[in-house]
Amino acid sequence: MVKYEDPALDRIFSALADPTRRGVLESLSGGELAVSELAAPSGMSLPGFMKHLRVLEDAGLISREKEGRVVSCELSAAPMKAASAWMSRYEKFWSDKLDSLARYPYQKEELQTWNKPAFKPTNPRLPSSGSFPSRRRRSGGRGPTRKR
Repeated sequence: MVKYEDPALDRIFSALADPTRRGVLESLSGGELAVSELAAPSGMSLPGFMKHLRVLEDAGLISREKEGRVVSCELSAAPMKAASAWMSRYEKFWSDKLDSLARYPYQKEELQTWNKPAFKPTNPRLPSSGSFPSRRRRSGGRGPTRKR
């Protein structure tokens, strides 16, 4: 049986699954920031925000450094390479599927043009003489009589 467990990769994807943590990584892409600066836009308590930072640190995505009373964080993008390499294995599969999906409407259109009838009446209210039997005409009122 094939073993698919990779704890490091699991931690990376788990850390990236949360929008708050992705926002932290986005903020850190510009450079090192203090924890208070990172926490400000999130609108949550500092202890709650610190739990998110701990998850990112456990995954190896950030590193924290304390200088005096200020704790600053820095992005460590190396673990994302492992996640990117894992996803790139499936890139060809998804590209083929999306290409097939993009071709589907064109294939459907081609099939419809092949299956169209050769003759289409211009006015659907006037049927062609070959498709329906002619209707009997009613005779009008009595015509003029001849005097003898």
